[in-house]
Amino acid sequence: MTDFGGAIRLSDEYRIAVLGVPYDAKSSYLRGAALGPKAIREASTGLSTNEFTEKNVNLELDTVMSDLGDVQVEGDYERVSAAIQSALEPVLAKGAAPIVLGGDHSVTYPVVKAVARKYAALDILHFDAHPDLYDELYGDPHSHACTFARIMEEGLAGTLVQVGIRAASPPQRANARKFGVRLIEMKDIPDGLELAFRNPLFISFDMDALDPAFAPGVSHHEAGGLSTRRVVDIIHRLRARVIGLDVVELNPTRDPLGITAAAAVKIIKETAAEIVLGEREAAARS
Repeated sequence: MTDFGGAIRLSDEYRIAVLGVPYDAKSSYLRGAALGPKAIREASTGLSTNEFTEKNVNLELDTVMSDLGDVQVEGDYERVSAAIQSALEPVLAKGAAPIVLGGDHSVTYPVVKAVARKYAALDILHFDAHPDLYDELYGDPHSHACTFARIMEEGLAGTLVQVGIRAASPPQRANARKFGVRLIEMKDIPDGLELAFRNPLFISFDMDALDPAFAPGVSHHEAGGLSTRRVVDIIHRLRARVIGLDVVELNPTRDPLGITAAAAVKIIKETAAEIVLGEREAAARS
């Protein structure tokens, strides 16, 4: 079943749109992230969870959440990138919030390109074990390890904050300095971390931001990461207008119990609640 606890509806009047991108051709190590959208949807069944979030937002009644299916990912990266942007255009045109299910992290670049056309001023909160700030990796500037170098060099985000980093190499640190990226490394994360953003906020969540104990279903196991609880707390404390999310790098072939997919569903639901609450606040001010 694909229903996010019973929240998914068939409606053209959606306020939140789920879109899958089953693509992992830019993975530098293992393939398998292309199976991520299917695993997340299966873990979201209302037979296992429900439509309520911790902040008491009912995703079935308090918004309209629709699943638009998967982007066609045949062809080279440029063709896939164009297809992702094309699929997001009608979502963004109606002012709805996209929730994109990856896929490897290379899908985030075209997602952000599309979102940045809607929001001229855009901030990004990026959860990850890795900064993904290489100029190129193995000769490929569109590797999943280069996503945020492409985003920042094109000026698609005003602010980029990266949380959970614990595998930053010197070239990536140099690019972080070059682009003014705020790295909040695991060793430096304070208790009760509260982040504020001035512009509309897009969240990009790489599942390997979580410690492998909480997310074994990723291609790059990097010990010493975040717990699912800590991530949810950071999301709950955000002072920002959240306008979209992607969840990437879930490789279900490494997690037969589905622990990682369940964590992804939790992160999606709690972020969706922040989107709903942000819309309420905006409506109250207007």
